[in-house]
Amino acid sequence: MTDLTLMTSADDPASVLPSLALLSHRVRVLPMDAASLVKMPENTILFLDARDDLATAKTLCRLIHASGLSTPIVLILTEGGFTVVTSQWGISDVVVASASPAEVEARLRLVSERGNSFATAGAAKQADEQTQEGQIRSGDLVVDTNGYTASLHGHPIDLAYKEFELLKYLVQHPGRVFTRAQLLQEVWGYDYYGGTRTVDVHIRRLRAKLGGEYEHLIGTVRNVGYRFDPPEDDARDEDAKSAAKTGA
Repeated sequence: MTDLTLMTSADDPASVLPSLALLSHRVRVLPMDAASLVKMPENTILFLDARDDLATAKTLCRLIHASGLSTPIVLILTEGGFTVVTSQWGISDVVVASASPAEVEARLRLVSERGNSFATAGAAKQADEQTQEGQIRSGDLVVDTNGYTASLHGHPIDLAYKEFELLKYLVQHPGRVFTRAQLLQEVWGYDYYGGTRTVDVHIRRLRAKLGGEYEHLIGTVRNVGYRFDPPEDDARDEDAKSAAKTGA
C-alpha cells in the first residue's frame, strides 16, 4: 500500500481521478495551495489536479522544488492539458483523469521505482557547498559549523548561539521552505515550550545583523515560512553549469 496525496480544489475529490477509489492505497486530500505543502508527509506521491487550473498547478510544482521537497509529482490532466506541460515543470509523470485503475497502478509503480532526480540534484548541490573544513560558503557569506562563527566579506558577524544555529540550519538547506513550527523543532528542539513568535524575533535579528545588502538572503514565503535564498551569483553559476552540461 502506497501513501498518496491528492491536492485539488474540486468540491468532490472522488471525481478528480475516479480510479484511485478502486485501488488499495491510502489517499490524503489537501487543498490546492502553498500552505498544503507543509502538511504532506515526507514519503508520499503527490497527485496534483491540473484539469481546470494549469497555472496554479505549475506554480505549485515550482514551489515544491524550490522548497527542496523530494515528493514525486503525478499531474492529473485533461486531453487538452498535454499540449502545455513540459519537462520544466519538474514532474515525475502525467495521467489523464479518465485513466483506468490498471494504468494508474502502473504509473505509480514506475514513479516509485524511478524516485526523484530533482532531490538527488539538490543533495549534490548542497554537498558541493560543504567544504572539508566544516565551512559552508554561499557568496560572501561563510558559516563555520566547527567554530560556530559566521562572516561576511571576511568580517565576523556577532551572533548569539541560537541565531547562529538558525542561520546554519537555513544555509544547510538552500531554497527549502520551513514553517515556523519546523524551525522551532529543528533549532530549539522538542523540549522548547516557547511559541513560534520566537522564530520571527530571531529572523529579524539575523536580518539586521546581515545588513541591508544581505538581509534578503533570508526570504519569507507568504503563509508558509522562511527559506535561505543563495546570492544571485551562486544561482547564475548553477545556471551556467547546467547550460554547459546541456551544450556538451
